[in-house]
Amino acid sequence: MTIDEVAADIRQYQEEGADERYRLIVGSDSQPHSARQSTLFVTAIVIHRVGKGARFYFLKRPYRKQIQFRQRIFMEASMALEVVQELETALGAAGQPLPVEVHLDIGEDGETKTLIKDLVGWVTQSGYQTKIKPDSFGASKVADRFTKS
Repeated sequence: MTIDEVAADIRQYQEEGADERYRLIVGSDSQPHSARQSTLFVTAIVIHRVGKGARFYFLKRPYRKQIQFRQRIFMEASMALEVVQELETALGAAGQPLPVEVHLDIGEDGETKTLIKDLVGWVTQSGYQTKIKPDSFGASKVADRFTKS
């Protein structure tokens, strides 16, 4: 699907439950693949009908080389921001604006804790609400599921 087709599908999903509350979640994850000497990035788009389920879409982006950990985490955030901005443009002025969350695959435990301040600040300054683990399921669950292939 193109980003315009995803936007149209999101609008149709909203029309099916016009009286419901929605939130738009975008998150990315990545996985190095040593056998192929590459890195696979996946960005997930989740339209959450609050209390009533969700629909998701994902975009896979292979990268032809392995990338160092810190750079990979920043690329994940960059890709999520890029997709959310494209999606907002595609959704346009039609309908009500959706609350947007960018989910980052970082958290207080592990190597990523030193990146929290920089990444959360970047996303927040870009105008979006940010979630980190354990609340960042868009990245750590949905996108992660498709990085293994």
